[in-house]
Amino acid sequence: MRRLTTLFPSEFLEDHAEELGVVERDRKLQIPAFVWAFVFGFAAGESRTLAGFRRCYNSTADETISPGGFYQRLTPTLAEYLRDLVEHGLDEVAVPNAVDADIDRFRDVMIADGTVLRLHEFLSDQFEARHEEQAGAKLHLLHNATEQTIEQLDTANEKTHDSTLFKTGPWLENRLMLFDLAYFKYRRFALIDENDGYFVSRLKQNANPLITGELREWRGRAIPLEGKQLRAVLDDLDRKYIDVEVEVEFKRGPYNGTQSLDTKRFRVVGVRDEDADDYHLYMTNLARKEFFPADLAEIYRCRWEVELLFRELKTQYELDEFDTSDEHVVRILLYAALLSLLVSRDLLDLVTEQADDELVFPTERWAATFRSHAQLILHELGEFLGYSPPPLLDRLIEDAQKIHKQRPILQETLATTTQPRCEA
Repeated sequence: MRRLTTLFPSEFLEDHAEELGVVERDRKLQIPAFVWAFVFGFAAGESRTLAGFRRCYNSTADETISPGGFYQRLTPTLAEYLRDLVEHGLDEVAVPNAVDADIDRFRDVMIADGTVLRLHEFLSDQFEARHEEQAGAKLHLLHNATEQTIEQLDTANEKTHDSTLFKTGPWLENRLMLFDLAYFKYRRFALIDENDGYFVSRLKQNANPLITGELREWRGRAIPLEGKQLRAVLDDLDRKYIDVEVEVEFKRGPYNGTQSLDTKRFRVVGVRDEDADDYHLYMTNLARKEFFPADLAEIYRCRWEVELLFRELKTQYELDEFDTSDEHVVRILLYAALLSLLVSRDLLDLVTEQADDELVFPTERWAATFRSHAQLILHELGEFLGYSPPPLLDRLIEDAQKIHKQRPILQETLATTTQPRCEA
């Protein structure tokens, strides 16, 4: 429990809530219990309903809160508050992972990717989708594969291209970026190189750079490649690897209203897939003397890390199932899911520290374990924080009673319908 309260100290949760205006003057709402109810309620619930989060809160805090009192606190300000907590957690949580020795020379191995979250169609104006009569949000993550944590996150509508959410800059120095085709852009690669960063990307199908030199000599009657367009020679090659230097042309960013053309030289590597009788092609600025073609193909497999992360969010935390038409509630649930993931990974770090060195904890198996114990953890955390929730029977009565007096339950409807017949 001390690990969790060190990650999110109660005083910090309270002070920041007051600073943003999440807490009102009456102080009835206990912010630490409120936050932890969202974290563990999201992890434990079979369905992530607002009523479920309220029940988690009522089972933890000193005083229960009514449905109306709970729902009125689900505001855009709360969404902003939870996002700030996610940003705080990103700076604190890192689960060390054994990175291959070939890439330990980099400060970090980073993976950029995005996933689409399908939303209620009533949100189509706020979250425009690619198809009519749909709504979709895009979650963009910058995943640190070295430390197994999320470095940056952004949300946008589904139509926003992944590429526009990635910003270059000095932060790239000595970091290796792994890109899928959504981020393929020569100017982006040039800026990474000029910021002393590194990249590996799949080569787009329509990319056809000019080969300026071969980085490996072939014996015998090998087909010369220098001076030819890459796509013009691929079908004629039968070698296991392609390793060439290429020149690409691209437009620089606008300056004084104009865009100038520029060229840059990169490396293209091909690894033959015998089953498909084709090449997996990659573009990079990594030097051949340090990374052979097979090394690059192996490094690129690290991209699977972010796919597993999205799969964990969607399968374990049901991140793609938002049954609400309120924009700010969508954001609240999104940040609650990310907080659950961060807390889960922080506890995984603790478990890894305490366990024998030879033990391995697959992340998805750990996620399922964390979910199954979330209610127990929340109960112990409440006791650790000094909360004394109402007796269990009182909470059962509070949660199970009919809320809407004007809405008849089935028995009342049947009684009202059959009573005139009986009297007749």
